[in-house]
Amino acid sequence: MTGRIVLLTTTHRIAPGLLSWPAWEALRGADRVLCADAAHPQVPYLREAGVAVETAEPDARELVDACAAGATVVVVAAADGEPGLTDGLARLAGSGRVEMPSLELLPGSYDVPGARLVDVVQVMDRIRRECPWSSIQTSEGLAEHSLEEVYELVEEIEAGNRHAVREELGDVLLQVVFHARIAEDDPEEPFSVDDVAGTIVEKLVRRHPHVFGDAVAETPADVKAHWLREKALEKRRTSVTEGVPLAQPALSLVAKLAGRARTAGLNVPVPPGPGNGGPPTAGHGGRTDEAADAVGEGRGEPAPAGGPAAVIGAELLALALRAEARGVDPETALRSAARGYREAILIAEKASAEASTPGSRGAEPAAAGAEAPSSAAGGGADGPPGAPSGAR
Repeated sequence: MTGRIVLLTTTHRIAPGLLSWPAWEALRGADRVLCADAAHPQVPYLREAGVAVETAEPDARELVDACAAGATVVVVAAADGEPGLTDGLARLAGSGRVEMPSLELLPGSYDVPGARLVDVVQVMDRIRRECPWSSIQTSEGLAEHSLEEVYELVEEIEAGNRHAVREELGDVLLQVVFHARIAEDDPEEPFSVDDVAGTIVEKLVRRHPHVFGDAVAETPADVKAHWLREKALEKRRTSVTEGVPLAQPALSLVAKLAGRARTAGLNVPVPPGPGNGGPPTAGHGGRTDEAADAVGEGRGEPAPAGGPAAVIGAELLALALRAEARGVDPETALRSAARGYREAILIAEKASAEASTPGSRGAEPAAAGAEAPSSAAGGGADGPPGAPSGAR
């Protein structure tokens, strides 16, 4: 009769004592329960449940001998899974000279989805306490970094780089956990990452009555209606502009305001250009009419006075309103165009480098004292008059 060795594994991401029923059966039916780590988080709960746990660290041969006469020994494994013990048992079994007991690996608890978030919180807590840089950071000081991380995430999403998206999501998650950990140290209004998570869970449940309640939503439009209705009850705002962050990129800001106005059914006049003096261009719910399109396309009425910034601002406003009215996010559209412009710059740089290489086709030495041609009188906006093209 060879006996039985049970290697019981658990996860630190689940509260100690929450074990599977097969694990409790094995523990209660064992002749001996061993654990090498007296500080193992499961030990106090096992003893409280009436399981006698011995603090012992037998080697493979001693453990096999302990199973003589058919005894069952349960080993409560450490976090690393006891590799020294399992390697020793494998060598004994492979030798063929030892009568081995039956060996069983029994997971006593499993990680649930999201369990690794516990690791993030624990690591961040230790860094906050022990890192000289992290321990003095404030949310105000990290705000700029948080914004950069979101921009980097959006860039990788639009580029379709799945590996990079995964990494950037981690960086955004870090910002959330970092700000929450900083908030724990606030002397007046502290809160924790659990408070943050609890708040968003409550909001999601409240705004999805068709999932967690008796409401019905059969289309995405129905879902949006539920969301907006619940949000209006929560916020009790007096204006559709409330809650729209003014610090966001200007094109996105215009689109957001226009969308809010359209959802509210407002007939919003588009402000006239500075110094124009004419009637404002009107549209329903933030949508522009043909006059606004004309401004956005560079035609129509004379350009308004007030300086270049005012003129271009009026034109950009009209373009952003046109984009939103046609279901186009102006910020995304401009980023896409900017990427194309960047590629054009790279091509132009390559062509310029090839043309300036000695011996390349079309490269001719400039006459002594000759000035480089200027794209505009007195030079372009990217450099002083007479500056080399590479410096502009």
